[in-house]
Amino acid sequence: MAPHPSAGTRIDSNDRSGQMANVTFSSPVMARDVTVYAVAGDRGTILSLAKAHKIPIPFDCQDGECGSCMVEVTHLSPHTKYAIALTEKEKETLRQLGKISPDEVRDAEVNDVPPRFRLACQCFIRDEDILITFEGDQVRPAEKAHLTDAAQTFKGRLKIDSVDQFLAFALSVEEEAATHFEQLGNAMEERGNHDVARLFRQLSGYSRLHYEQTKERVGTRDLSHLMPSKLMWPDYVTPERTELWAGDASITHLGALKAALQGERRGYEFYFTVAGTTSDPDVAAMAKIFVKEEAEHVKILEAWITREEWQLKTHDLPA
Repeated sequence: MAPHPSAGTRIDSNDRSGQMANVTFSSPVMARDVTVYAVAGDRGTILSLAKAHKIPIPFDCQDGECGSCMVEVTHLSPHTKYAIALTEKEKETLRQLGKISPDEVRDAEVNDVPPRFRLACQCFIRDEDILITFEGDQVRPAEKAHLTDAAQTFKGRLKIDSVDQFLAFALSVEEEAATHFEQLGNAMEERGNHDVARLFRQLSGYSRLHYEQTKERVGTRDLSHLMPSKLMWPDYVTPERTELWAGDASITHLGALKAALQGERRGYEFYFTVAGTTSDPDVAAMAKIFVKEEAEHVKILEAWITREEWQLKTHDLPA
């Protein structure tokens, strides 16, 4: 079970430094909507974020001239205003496509009112939650439902068909998650971010507990020859590692929760993939136990995030 966030945490609704933007992509060519988190340092254009997460937004020139990457952007925090930066290329291309009016251009530049349509290659992700809708390439067949890129890559490289092999992989996943969160906690402590340091250390403790429980299942068996190489993992890291780095000292408690959720979801989908692809019923049964545990962690983190986002929105409201 994951830790409970500190009840005394103070959240400043005007300070969004270190937080993450929730970016949801929706299209008829996708099997389901996909929400990704643009972490600090990851806030490039909509197109760059989509490419990084295998979202099939069509594109050609990537320079604001062809219009193939046009998307509809819905701002989910309508009362939060940011300076709207429309390049001349983007304004002209949208005008030629009939997707922006002179009034919309003026509202964007004078009143910071975002236009409905943008070019994904020109629009940068800000510290706000948005919904990206696009038609996609109608010539391509709709994607089949899948888990994450990490799950797809794992599934394509190896199939786990023995209990010992599964336990070796689980030990690797949980040990690296524990070490990763511990390192992040130490780094945050050194930089004075004590609240987030405490959260990361708690997360490390629960990953360590999961690791110890897996070791109990192993018993006295030597599984060292079955431990996976880092080369087999996507980006050479295990699924539960977050995309944070130790230098991001400004991250908030809410941002840390979202980073942790990202890792827990990948861990869940890794075990879910094993359960669904193995030919060994014993491996499938054991993987489903891990799936259930990871699903509980995901639900808890999602509930905490909802709670803190509500606190952010209501913090400055009069009693």
